[in-house]
Amino acid sequence: MSPTVVAVVLCGALLHASWNALVKGGRDPFFGSVLVASGAALLSLPFLPFLAAPAEASWPYMAASTVIHYFYYGLLAAAYRHGDMSHAYPLMRGSAPLLVALSSVPLLGEHLTPTQYAAVACISGGIFGLWFATRATATQATASSRSRATLYALLNALVIAAYTLVDGLGARASDAPAAYVMWLHILSAVGLLAWCTIRCPRQLHGYAIQHWRTAILGGAGTLGSYGLALWAMTVAPLAAVAALRETSILFAALIARFFLSERIGRKRALAIAAIAAGAVLMRLA
Repeated sequence: MSPTVVAVVLCGALLHASWNALVKGGRDPFFGSVLVASGAALLSLPFLPFLAAPAEASWPYMAASTVIHYFYYGLLAAAYRHGDMSHAYPLMRGSAPLLVALSSVPLLGEHLTPTQYAAVACISGGIFGLWFATRATATQATASSRSRATLYALLNALVIAAYTLVDGLGARASDAPAAYVMWLHILSAVGLLAWCTIRCPRQLHGYAIQHWRTAILGGAGTLGSYGLALWAMTVAPLAAVAALRETSILFAALIARFFLSERIGRKRALAIAAIAAGAVLMRLA
């Protein structure tokens, strides 16, 4: 992999961690998620006339993924509402490749390699280490809240694994992966905005006025992250690109520490490093 491709993938990983930080740093993580999804949809619209439409065979996958993404945004907001980004993000992003690999055994009849078993051990150890580190430094009140953050983050890892499998099949069937992802963002934003229009239109409107930069920067971040990774996968091995993208876990920890002022002790840092290492191993296997 050339230095240019490495730099591009690392930039994409940084963008992914950054838009998550925008959601976490806002007053309401759910409204922040809605703004990010809406910003991505608005930025996608000008490009669609110039792109080939996804093949008809991919639309059922897109519809399924859209529904799954509603759960993703809801659980993302719940995890950030109850816990630190340096706690929730590694659990969500690091556990997802573990779940994809484990589910492929009964669903696809695949078998784990020794490297993948090592990855399972790293991720599992990191998850337990992160949980114990968080419990050890928490009061009784914050321990309950962080336990809920752990639950929501792990549930969201299941959701991430689900849409990863669905979108993997959908993008292949689409013959137009870029357009597929843009349409997915648009459909997700339409559903989220419709729900907010019915349930809490004034609150969302007020939040959007105060945090409109989240829509622009967050939307650009999520589209840019995927776009850079997509380009890298056309010029470099898929496994290597996917593994390098997991550095977003480390970027998220650094952003949480230096920009969100979260406290990250030695035990939590070691647990985060274990999850990141396991995710990289799982991708490379």
